Amino acid sequence: MRGMIGAPLLALLLAACAPGEADGPVGYRVRSRDGGRRGPVARAVKGVPSVSVAARAFIVIPAADPVASQPPARWAAAELCDALAARGVAAAIAEEMAAVPPGAPCVVAAGRGSAAAREVLGATGVAVADTPEALGLVPGTLAGRKVALACGSDARGLAYALLELADRVACEAQPLRALEIDRPVIERPANAIRSVTRYFSSDAWDKPWLYDRGFWRRYLTTLATHRFNRFSLATGLGYNAARQVRDAYLFFAYPFLVSVPGYDVRVPGLPDAERARNLEALRFISEEAARRGLHFQLALWFHGYEWEESPEANYVVEGLAPETHAAYCRDALRTVLQACPAIRGVTFRIHSESGVPDDSHGFWKTLFDGIAQCGRRVEIDMHAKQISQELIRVALATGMPVVVSPKYSAEHMGLPYQEASIRPSDGSLRYSFGNLLTEGRRYGILYRIWPGTQRLLLWGDPAMAAGYARASGFCGSQGLEISDPLSFRGRMGSAIPGDRDLYADVSLRPAGGDWEKHHYSYRIWGRLLYNPDADPETWRRYLRKEFGPATAPAEAALASASRVLPLITTAHLAAASNNGYWPEIYTNMPIVDETRRHPFGDNPPPRTFDRVSPLDPALFSSMDDFAAELLGGQASGRYTPLDVARWLDDFAEAASRHLTEAEARAAKPASPEFRRWALDVTIQAGLGRFFAGKLRAGVAQALYRRTGNPAALDPGLIAYRDARAAWAAFAERARGAYAADLTFGRTPHLRGHWTDRLPGIDADLGDMEKERAEARPAPDAPPIPAFPGEAPRVACRHVPPASFRRGEPVSLSLELPAAEAGRLTVEVRYRPVNQGVRAYRTLAMAGEGRRLHATLPAAETDTPFPLQYFFVLRDSPRRAWIYPGFGPELTNQPYYVVRQQGRAREDSR
Repeated sequence: MRGMIGAPLLALLLAACAPGEADGPVGYRVRSRDGGRRGPVARAVKGVPSVSVAARAFIVIPAADPVASQPPARWAAAELCDALAARGVAAAIAEEMAAVPPGAPCVVAAGRGSAAAREVLGATGVAVADTPEALGLVPGTLAGRKVALACGSDARGLAYALLELADRVACEAQPLRALEIDRPVIERPANAIRSVTRYFSSDAWDKPWLYDRGFWRRYLTTLATHRFNRFSLATGLGYNAARQVRDAYLFFAYPFLVSVPGYDVRVPGLPDAERARNLEALRFISEEAARRGLHFQLALWFHGYEWEESPEANYVVEGLAPETHAAYCRDALRTVLQACPAIRGVTFRIHSESGVPDDSHGFWKTLFDGIAQCGRRVEIDMHAKQISQELIRVALATGMPVVVSPKYSAEHMGLPYQEASIRPSDGSLRYSFGNLLTEGRRYGILYRIWPGTQRLLLWGDPAMAAGYARASGFCGSQGLEISDPLSFRGRMGSAIPGDRDLYADVSLRPAGGDWEKHHYSYRIWGRLLYNPDADPETWRRYLRKEFGPATAPAEAALASASRVLPLITTAHLAAASNNGYWPEIYTNMPIVDETRRHPFGDNPPPRTFDRVSPLDPALFSSMDDFAAELLGGQASGRYTPLDVARWLDDFAEAASRHLTEAEARAAKPASPEFRRWALDVTIQAGLGRFFAGKLRAGVAQALYRRTGNPAALDPGLIAYRDARAAWAAFAERARGAYAADLTFGRTPHLRGHWTDRLPGIDADLGDMEKERAEARPAPDAPPIPAFPGEAPRVACRHVPPASFRRGEPVSLSLELPAAEAGRLTVEVRYRPVNQGVRAYRTLAMAGEGRRLHATLPAAETDTPFPLQYFFVLRDSPRRAWIYPGFGPELTNQPYYVVRQQGRAREDSR
């Protein structure tokens, strides 16, 4: 058949396949998804009727197209063939339309600038943006034939278009129907970086996946399919410091990877063959990532070489001294980069937890020279915690691209917005963007969600994921890196005999490994980080395949449940460190007796539950602060613990209601997939009810402490008993399903099971009951004021300034509804977008009638940072609220940002 794939293009396409896979009825054989070989494409799937050896679908790749000939596009074309084969449809690749039989389904894969793409796009009147990674799926005609045009602005964009078709083929009931494009799909990325990091934390549990090539092919394909464009493999985070080390495998990574000429650095007990195997694994993973269009990042979080107080360490490093340390690291890094040319960037932790003392700029300058000497462009990513501008200048001096990566919400996952403030105990840089967001900066900003809040339960809320996507571009930032589900499993030498699977009930274990439980999470995160306005069909087709008629309620149940833990994290941060606070399997913090054992030490004393600070104290009040405001009769406008409890109850109720509906509709309620989904929704809904009740109990305790009125405790005891009952119910449901010891660290609060936490809850509840039984009213104990109701939603109108000039006044106006004119007072709270500035300035707004005005003084705008502000509306001394504040789903930015003139406008989202 004239025009079937010619020799040059055939060679390129076969490079996307494993050796020896080129034969079959149309000269092309695809890989199976586990990286193995598969028979002729027409016999790909057991149980699917075979088709004629004549191709039933064609992919036309114009031979001269410079975009379609690149490796990611070639690989994606192979994936589309693979997906069709898996559904019993043979596929062929051709160079021109003349090779396609009349009436055969046809996909044309091309760059946006190719003649074929220009013809289809021009006829339909749509355009694919000339920006990186943009894509189009457009119906049209070429040479008188109906075609589906898959095109991209570059190889990644084209790969995403082809992978979108492959995903449709895999999920839809009629695979050939999936190749028909009903309406144009034109997309472009909202975030330049969309990354996943996977941590090597355990010699026993992580080496199996490190060496498993089939796993890597499946895993990296999943990331690319869902439009992540970056993957980071992280070492050196097994411990926060080199003290009491047991499992040191790859902790200081270089000597586990390479032998560096001129240095006698070694790891006793590590065979040379194993070291070579580790390097080969790194080379393979990075090359497989590159083949899929993924930027591969090597994260080297630790650069110390001595372990303190570590008699049980399984490995030590010998042959280094202070005078050779920096030079060895430089040369070792250069050696690794030259041995693995697909590594595109390196991430460093650059503060003292890296094993290198703070302000060691000389060490880092020497180390960065290893990147400068490697012979290609390699990104330097510096994890920001106490980072100095001097060190940033050192990195920039290499001439390499530089990214600074702060934590998103401390070492946790809070609500999807950049917090309006950070609590004083956490420092200006440790747990947020700090002072990094100056206008005109020469470095990129990448936020990193740390694996503290949620590690093992299924997460998937499209609305929240879209919120994180929008927040990741905050003030010109580049994007977001999420931590892989199950991060830190077996950390700090906590692996126990057996595999690392979460489930005691073996029927719940995913067939392809524990990571496959989280397919939906990868889909939600990747698709919405790419496009926060993505068509819901991109995740619902997967749910239809899994759950059939239960799709809608299953989606809604998990979405509601997934809001619980981020809300708890933002409103009640018992510890900023992931090593102290794990709300997913929460260790009880006492309400009454602070001497009871608990791990929460980074709040000011006395350390009881009711005195814990929120992550964002500008927008949320603690229980103790709320009690003070209530008794003082002057509301601050911040969200109260009772607001949070109400939201938690709402999310838990919605999750349970939708789950009940899903269970009634599910075609296969006994399937492992549905049972895993239902169990995790149940647990998260139960956590919502528990924390809602405990927050109410904490408010009661705070009021009692301040008034001495025992009556304050009565509603708190009722709420705490309800909370305890909620915990006991879901913990019992999890018993026997999840492993009895879910280890993410050695200390008791980083391992165990939900059932283990009940004794601590019971002890604290008993203390509160005893306190009430023994309490006597203080002589002048005041009555407990009535709690304010939920703040009204007043439909104001405000248009933020498009920009401002540094050192010039900024005028703001707010228009109230006619019914509220003269009844409400309004103030504006503002500051630079700089977490080092603790306090917000306040200005009263003035005006006549509905329209109010305020002007930020010129002195307050003389700053290198953007400005952020919000309004506080008040209808009485006891009731105030924030505008714009949060919407019902808590997924928007609750304040406004204005960039300096010449910078992109940032609206409240």
